[in-house]
Amino acid sequence: MIRASKEDRKTVVAILVEAFEPLMEENSINLVVKQDEKRSERMRILMEYLFDKAMRTGEVFLSDNRASCLLISYAHKDTFSISKLASTIRLAIKCIGVERVRKVLRRQKIVQRNYPNGAYIRPMIFAVRNEYKGTVTAAKLIMQVFKDFKDNELPVIVDTASEDHVRLYQKFGLRIFNKEKELGFPIYLLRMN
Repeated sequence: MIRASKEDRKTVVAILVEAFEPLMEENSINLVVKQDEKRSERMRILMEYLFDKAMRTGEVFLSDNRASCLLISYAHKDTFSISKLASTIRLAIKCIGVERVRKVLRRQKIVQRNYPNGAYIRPMIFAVRNEYKGTVTAAKLIMQVFKDFKDNELPVIVDTASEDHVRLYQKFGLRIFNKEKELGFPIYLLRMN
């Protein structure tokens, strides 16, 4: 497992885009990314935003073969800053589209009501390069990171629309504590600790 640095931004963003760009079904990523002829560019902007947020508020992990990544945020470190504001405005304008911001904020409100006030750990997103799907690359990375979380006192809380991700998270000790259905697709909320 590699703790990524800012120099790994391009690699991590490429992994995330490769994994999520082909997915056309309703999910949280496609809710955020405006679906038009600029979808690929907008997808890249979202993944850059997530990388920057993880570097600012948490950690980014890469598998040893640099084929999968896991981005973590620590809620108590997500405080106001000018760079956070600028990054969020850029996301709204260049990825979401101003006319869709309300819909994305609704999703955030639905999910956020399931998160505790105060400190917790949030795995934001993970992905694996397409050529490594079906291998142990992503699972091994998650296992290494979550092993460190098992003995920590902070709750680990994740939301996902992917049933495959739910099954994977469950293998590492997270359990479903809620399922939100208000957006037209399910969002599973899982917790450890």
